[in-house]
Amino acid sequence: SALHVEAAECDINVISWNTKVPYLLASGDDMGNFRVWDLRSFQAGKPVASFTWHTQAITSIEWCPDQPSVIAASAADNQVTLWDMSLERDAEAEAQMIAQGIPVPEVPPQLIFIHQGQKEIKEIHWHPQCPGVIGSTASDGFHIFKTINS
Repeated sequence: SALHVEAAECDINVISWNTKVPYLLASGDDMGNFRVWDLRSFQAGKPVASFTWHTQAITSIEWCPDQPSVIAASAADNQVTLWDMSLERDAEAEAQMIAQGIPVPEVPPQLIFIHQGQKEIKEIHWHPQCPGVIGSTASDGFHIFKTINS
């Protein structure tokens, strides 16, 4: 039998299974959104997380093979982003910042890294044996970089 859910109002370009948490799936769409789905509640049609950071189509998405809460996404906006799903907004810290007159950043708390400098990024992949190393391909070559310690 097949499961079906209306995952977006546009084309879904990419999906990635979490290799450490078998019920988690990520998807990326033409509008630059990516979502995390829990297959245990998939038929409800609601993702467990949804992010709209990218401004153009998601071109690749992949879970980190050694850190099950970390996911990388690339998009046609020439960015590779890393996200940690275990992080949450800290309302208490934000209230303290506001009280002290410090502006609260508009960056999602799960966003941990942005890589720029490539044009027309097509694909990203984590290295299977070197923890935290990721590669990205683009029209102007490929980049290999390490962003997180595992």
